[in-house]
Amino acid sequence: MTSGKGSKLLRYVEHRIRVTLTDSRTMVGTFLAFDKHLNLVLCDTEEFRTLRSKGDRSAVVEERQEKRSLGLIILRGETVVSIAVEGPPPPEKRPRLTPGGPGVVKSAGRGAVMLGVPGQQQLPPMGLGSAPVHGVGVAVGMMGRGMPPPGMGRGMPPPPM
Repeated sequence: MTSGKGSKLLRYVEHRIRVTLTDSRTMVGTFLAFDKHLNLVLCDTEEFRTLRSKGDRSAVVEERQEKRSLGLIILRGETVVSIAVEGPPPPEKRPRLTPGGPGVVKSAGRGAVMLGVPGQQQLPPMGLGSAPVHGVGVAVGMMGRGMPPPGMGRGMPPPPM
């Protein structure tokens, strides 16, 4: 069985990874997502750059590494040279607010049956108004009852002229 790059990368979601870019910068962060172009989404990201400065003599080269905290970033796949796994997913400091899985369904108030006190007139939800809106609801020729005139339904022959 062959497996594509996507399935291999999918194993490392939520792992700490090190990404080397074409301009020799290195990004270390928690791997959240990727797409077919290898665009990467990293959180808690730190950028490392190696700066070279020449001393008094041209033969002496001094190197130092500069670190910057970036947070949540998107890396363009075109700039990625290599990806290496730094470590396993970090342990969660706080539990999830809601467990994973299907969500909870709640009606929005449109089309839902509104139960009220018997004997009281039911008002439409706020903002929907009490009169029909032009172009919505009853079509022209329906005579306001929701039913077409006799003989004008589907499958009926046209009325005699």
